[in-house]
Amino acid sequence: QLQLAESGGGLVQPGGSLRLSCTASGSTLGSYTVGWIRQAPGKGREGVSSISSSGQTTNYADSVKGRFTISRDDAKNTVYLEMNNLKPEDTGTYHCAADPHYVGATLETYEFDYWGRGTQVTAPS
Repeated sequence: QLQLAESGGGLVQPGGSLRLSCTASGSTLGSYTVGWIRQAPGKGREGVSSISSSGQTTNYADSVKGRFTISRDDAKNTVYLEMNNLKPEDTGTYHCAADPHYVGATLETYEFDYWGRGTQVTAPS
């Protein structure tokens, strides 16, 4: 059974940077499409970015294009989300999620079967 654990969240001033990590155990992450989904206080889940199992396809929400970069290191069983020029609207709980069947990179949260518990990112206004 795949298990996911996020790390790297924290409090950062607007304009700052953070790198989130999603580390898998129980299975090889390299065969999964992996996504980052965030949930702001009082709002629904939003797909932020995803990467295909091959790493060749990535997808980003319009709100983060040019600021966030997703990557994967299958040797470390880890997917990263590099976040630059953070804004107050980026505040929320960031979950990584994985799916073994999806071909490509999706931002649709319902596509993901496995979820981590999340890490908090706060960029105060």
